[in-house]
Amino acid sequence: MFLGIWLMSSPAILGLEGTPASNAHIVGPVVASFALISWWEATRVVRLYNLPLGAWLVLAPWVLGYTASAAIANDMVIGILIMGLSLVKGKIDNTYGGGWRAVWHTNTPHANAARLQQDYTDKNREE
Repeated sequence: MFLGIWLMSSPAILGLEGTPASNAHIVGPVVASFALISWWEATRVVRLYNLPLGAWLVLAPWVLGYTASAAIANDMVIGILIMGLSLVKGKIDNTYGGGWRAVWHTNTPHANAARLQQDYTDKNREE
């Protein structure tokens, strides 16, 4: 998330506003948003959405024709860091619902828990 915040502020700090390096104003908030969303276990997969954004930052100096070496170095280093950190899985303690698989399959942890709850409720009604 902090790399995204750095991307948003780096053109002003490095004196690159008004240059093609200002595309960081667009990429930065998106990187920070995806990173923040991926902090939670249930949405950890969102971290992978930053991979194409990191690749764009590595390629942007040549696609957009940067002339300032500070902009080239900044985008490339930050892009590589974003891609590397996006591959870190993090600790996952629980499972949540089973995702779309739970819709099509009945043998998921979520479906089993719901079935047990229903059995318990039915048993209490009979008594």
